[in-house]
Formats: sequence, C-alpha cells, structure tokens
Amino acid sequence: MAEIFRLLKGGNKSALLAAIVNTIISIIKGIAFFLTGNVAMFAETMHSLGDAANQLFVFVGSALSKKAPTDRFPNGFGRLVNLVLLGAVIIVAIMSFETIKEGFHHIFHPTASQGFIINIVVLGAGVLLESFVLYKAMKEVLHSLDMEAKGFGVVTQSLKHLGKAKPATKLVFMEDTVATVGGLLAIIAVIISHFSSFHQAEGIASVLIGIMMFVVVGKVFLDNAAGAIGEADEEMEEKIGSIVMNDPSVKDIQEVTVIKEGEEFHVELEIEVDPSITVAEADDIKDRLEERILKERGVVDVLIEFDEDDGVPKWKEESKERK
Repeated sequence: MAEIFRLLKGGNKSALLAAIVNTIISIIKGIAFFLTGNVAMFAETMHSLGDAANQLFVFVGSALSKKAPTDRFPNGFGRLVNLVLLGAVIIVAIMSFETIKEGFHHIFHPTASQGFIINIVVLGAGVLLESFVLYKAMKEVLHSLDMEAKGFGVVTQSLKHLGKAKPATKLVFMEDTVATVGGLLAIIAVIISHFSSFHQAEGIASVLIGIMMFVVVGKVFLDNAAGAIGEADEEMEEKIGSIVMNDPSVKDIQEVTVIKEGEEFHVELEIEVDPSITVAEADDIKDRLEERILKERGVVDVLIEFDEDDGVPKWKEESKERK
C-alpha cells in the first residue's frame, strides 16, 4: 500500500486537477439539467462526467507506469499509461454517443427548456473552470519540455509543441479544449433557444459537442495504440545521434533506435569505432555515452553495440535524407 501511495504522488498533476474540477462541474451541471431539462446542459453533463472518469484513470495510469521493473515484468510498466488511455477513450466514446443521440432526438422533437438564468450561470462557471484547467495543462506541456513562456505565449507555445507532450498531459489538453469550446456552444444555443422559437439549437449544440468528443477519442486512440505497441521516436533518434557523433572516439553510427513506451525512452545504438582500441577503451566509451544519453529527459536505459569503422560515413548521409 505504501508503494501505491508513493507512485500516486508521481502521477500526472494536470490529470488529477482536471478530474477533480470536472467532477464538481458534472455534479453542478447534472443538478441544472434536472431542474431545467435543457438538452445542451445534458450534453455538457455527460461530457464533464466522462472527462472526470477519464482523467482519473489517466492519473492512476500515469502513476503506476512509473513502477520499477520486476522479475515478472523486466521491461517495466512504461506502456501501462498507453493501455489505460486506450481504456479511458471507451468511456468518452460511450458518453459522446449518448450526447449525439440525445441531440438528434431534440432536433426532431424540440421542446422549450426552462431556467435560462440557471443554465447561463452554470455553463459560464463551467467554461471558466475548464479554461483554468486548460491553461494549467498548457503550462504542464511546456514544463515537461523544460520550456518557459508568459501570458499568451503559453497558449501559442503549448499548441506548437503539443505533439511532444506526455500522453496524459496531451489527453487533458485536448479534452479541456473541447470542454471549453463545448461550453461556449451550449451557451450560444441556450441564448438562441430562449430568445427565439428555434429550440433545435440546443440539439444541434449537443450533436456538435458529441462529434468533438469523438474526434478526441479518435486522436487519443491512434496515439496510444502506437505507444502501446512501441513507437519509434524519430526526433529523439536524431537528437541521440547528434550526441553520439560529438564523441571524439565515435567514427560513425550504424543504427539508432529509440522506442517510446508511455513517457519513457529506450535507446539502442550500434556505433563504429577504431578497431585498434582496447577493451578498456571501448568500455570507457560505452560508460561515457551512457552517462550522457541518460541525462536526456525520459531516457531510462541505453544498449550500445560496437563495430569496427568501415570508412563509410553512413549516419551523416542518413541524417541528411531524413531532414
């Protein structure tokens, strides 16, 4: 039990914060839907409830993925976060389906909802809270990449580098972006329905919110399916290659493979060296390269193989082709 609590302390903080906030929001929205019968509020309730459950699973998964390897699982638990996220998207998919179904029902059978003031206040509060969590997720994206930004720069830089973010942080970012936009759509629909006879607006908003949720489901599924299988990270391969080639004892690189498992990187290298060096010198090169590569964020192990220099500059040519 002590180990579980220790691991939970290292869980993704953005996911935990988002889970708490979305739980509170879903309760408030659920009460508002019960009082008003507003279908847009129903969509937002389902959305927030799905996000809360989703993000709680993400927090737990991101924490447990940091568990040290065991005799039974010698490769560690890095991919656990990807597997948890694959399970989490099922929840969002179910919620989005119910949201779209209820939206179409309201489009074909529109009814006027009550409690205009309650709906606007609750939805407005939800947008503010979701925006706060989204901003925190943006800062988490930059923090995980050792980047700093202020003001609106946090928004632009986090969007620019979102692809490099941790899986859990990326999920929170995308879900809260949809939640914030969805809340604004719901507010617009409530206003249109209240001040006109076009009550279908609430149903249309519900369908749009559900579709956005499905987009998140698709994106998260594809990203984490690749992570669960074991995805090569070309950008990190290029970075590791540059580090290795800067070592004066390395003549060339035959191959660099960087496999990303969850938030961890596993590095395999085959390098070319002068065939006349001693075993002790080769061991020094190995230790030196391992120490330097392990300083890179997320790298957990390095496997290095040696080969004699064949005089053909393979790595530089391949690097140019990739660029």
